[in-house]
Amino acid sequence: MKGTGVSQGIGHGPAYVLTASVPEPPAGQTFTGEAVQEKERALAALKQVAGALEARGDKAGGEAREILQAQALMAEDPGLIVGVKSLIDGGLAAPRAVYESFGRYRDLLAKAGGYLGERVADLDDIRDRVIAQLTGQPLPGLPVETAEPYVLIARDLAPADTALLSRDVVAAFVTEEGGPTSHTAILAKAMGVPAVVACAGATTIRPGARVLVDGSTGEVRLEPSDDDVATAVGAQESRRAAIAAVRGPGRTKDGHRVPLLANIGGPGDLDPALANGAEGVGLYRTEFLFLDRAQAPSIEEQEAAYRAVLEAFPGGKVVVRTLDAGADKPLAFLKPSAPEPNPALGERGLRMFRLHPEVMAVQLAALAAAAAGTDAELHVMAPMVATAEEARWFAGACRAAGLPSAGVMIEVPAAALRAHGLAQEADFFSIGTNDLSQYTFAADRQVGALAGLQDPWQPALLDLVAATATAASDNGRQCGVCGESAADPVLACVLAGLGVSTLSMSATALPAVRAALAVSTLDECGRAAHAARGQATARHARAAARSNLPGLAELGL
Repeated sequence: MKGTGVSQGIGHGPAYVLTASVPEPPAGQTFTGEAVQEKERALAALKQVAGALEARGDKAGGEAREILQAQALMAEDPGLIVGVKSLIDGGLAAPRAVYESFGRYRDLLAKAGGYLGERVADLDDIRDRVIAQLTGQPLPGLPVETAEPYVLIARDLAPADTALLSRDVVAAFVTEEGGPTSHTAILAKAMGVPAVVACAGATTIRPGARVLVDGSTGEVRLEPSDDDVATAVGAQESRRAAIAAVRGPGRTKDGHRVPLLANIGGPGDLDPALANGAEGVGLYRTEFLFLDRAQAPSIEEQEAAYRAVLEAFPGGKVVVRTLDAGADKPLAFLKPSAPEPNPALGERGLRMFRLHPEVMAVQLAALAAAAAGTDAELHVMAPMVATAEEARWFAGACRAAGLPSAGVMIEVPAAALRAHGLAQEADFFSIGTNDLSQYTFAADRQVGALAGLQDPWQPALLDLVAATATAASDNGRQCGVCGESAADPVLACVLAGLGVSTLSMSATALPAVRAALAVSTLDECGRAAHAARGQATARHARAAARSNLPGLAELGL
């Protein structure tokens, strides 16, 4: 079988297929007794589930803690609770009221697509946990103890099911749904567990069947022979040893510097970034401070979160993306100017800031205060910039706040095509290849069926990256890449060959990228980039690039 690899490595073991779910309460299900008691019962179940999610998050720590805390807030969302109470007042029993109230939210998330579209699995999980609490049913569980690590297979996975798992328990994840930015992918990377998503037919695998998963290629092999497993595992161990032997800052074989930075969501992500040798932060996603809140965090709270990251990299670069709200990440305190039939093309990122400049002013002031007295090199950038005028406006706001370096994200094809003009207004570029791919190919990056169009090896996407990097160089500007494409060791070499200045990625991807650069000269990277852009398909582009990077064979990449 073939899906989309989202967390590199080889995993093998017996299949554990998670297919059961909590049954839907009967339509029109009513209750006996008083509505007041029924509402109290529903609220108690919601509170119990929220508390259990928080406790599990506290135990897991790191990114899992942030994700599960967000889920706990979803369980006690005031709008959701009002909906449950209203349905109970209309005569529905608590389980059915919960099911229907969650269903309304579910439809909204599914229609929004993008980041929120990936949260549908999270919402379903909370709903099932509340209904199970109300009805006394057990939740579909994972095996507590097994003789060997198993391959976890599911239609999709919720964070609560995966947060406390480890490589000692799970050899790999395979899901039928999900995308590169689903919570399954995020947690798998954080755990260092191989993972494949959007693998059609995965849940038809026979429970207990032997499975070999390649999180790099997306291949899922059924009933591999012992020789197949031994060969794959041996190659992986050799690859890991070769990668681990390369240390120090990012540079090509002939000494060209390519600083390697980490993508983080907050101070909780610092430990893995530092452990994997990050030279700084290339993307600080500040929206995690704002999500699932009724109002924006105070300037003091923001300053503390920013300062913690800046202090972790004395003398290093820390690139902070201002609040990327709107569209797939709506916030209660930031509303678009009018209803949006297509939120992905609506008022998000910088466009939302222009509607609510007071929120941006507080964030910029907090960043300036956090940088005071630290040795880190702070760079601040705005998301979803499309024109030179927008870049000029944001740079002016940063200057007024006392911030010396104001850059822009290149996520919109118009920005890449007119990068020369933007470079005259912004101090640096950072290419978000995830969104740039989505908008270039009109393909929602969360839709597994469109994974081929979201492939960062698409030659048209490489053309846009090349145009942006060239414009930056011509105007004396730095140009980084902070999309997940930088985490592919082969593509990282191509990006360096296209003229990209810095690469930023999830922390666990840093060692392999460092090693790939170390065995490739800048000239080889340039030839690989040229060869890739000359191809007609993503598959051929990768093959052409790989053939021009002979050093990668030493690493098994």
